[in-house]
Amino acid sequence: MSVGLLAVVDDILSAALKASSKAAGVVIDDAAVTPQYVQGITPARELPVVAKIALGSIANKFIVIIPVALLLTAFAPWALPYLLIAGGAFLCFEGAEKVLEWFGIEHGHADEDARDEKRLVLGAIRTDLILSAEIMLISLSNLDPDMGIWLTLGTLAVIALIMTGVVYGVVALLVKIDDVGLRMATSGNARVRGTGSGIVRAMPAVFRVISVIGTVAMLWVGGHLVLANLAEVGLHAPLDVLHGIEHVLEPLGTVVVWFGDTLASAIAGLAVGLVIVGVVLLIGRIMGRRPSFTEGGESPAHVHG
Repeated sequence: MSVGLLAVVDDILSAALKASSKAAGVVIDDAAVTPQYVQGITPARELPVVAKIALGSIANKFIVIIPVALLLTAFAPWALPYLLIAGGAFLCFEGAEKVLEWFGIEHGHADEDARDEKRLVLGAIRTDLILSAEIMLISLSNLDPDMGIWLTLGTLAVIALIMTGVVYGVVALLVKIDDVGLRMATSGNARVRGTGSGIVRAMPAVFRVISVIGTVAMLWVGGHLVLANLAEVGLHAPLDVLHGIEHVLEPLGTVVVWFGDTLASAIAGLAVGLVIVGVVLLIGRIMGRRPSFTEGGESPAHVHG
């Protein structure tokens, strides 16, 4: 019995590692996007907020994504592309409004001073839902279809736990590393003190870079979701253009192809997002309202810790 159980566990772990490796790019995106929601809040609340978002991510995966993905795969596989298009469009929308803020274009009334913790946690969990769905669906598509329902469930559960631990472990490290630097800066050792001061000075720039990477990641993943799944529902032209770009870049090597694919997907995502922003603003004007697109106050790109 114990040998059989160990064999099952080994099968699940092997399948989980193999399937989840295909989603590594989206995992990196998730880790880059999330710190934007934490930056600018009170230092004492940073880890509790990360913990709340991580718990929300677990709920997203176990309560929503895994059951819905398995049900749709079994009974309505035709609906999956439409859901992914909607999710990709939402990421494009969020990314586009942040790009507009970089250029000083405000769309709504930001809260003054502190950011509202409840709103930013809900916003982060909502964005995580899209990214987690992409991670889990990529992983599901790379599992052996003959595994059986229980092995599939076990493997997806392991993937969900591993991915959540990796992403939010990295996020927690990023948001608290400046505190580590401050503590090092008070050390009696001159070298440690100098390293700590350097960490503290570097963190504002690090978070600005993370903000840019996170925004580009949302546009890239969102744009690629829209392009790929439009092809799944019969509109092949946008994805054909992307494949054409990849084909042209192939002689320059895999890395250049990847950058070209990423850039093209991000540009497409920005275009889609700007259209959605325009539609939302138009509807708001017709209804006599001015929508606010920020979560919990200022955009993280504008918050200085």
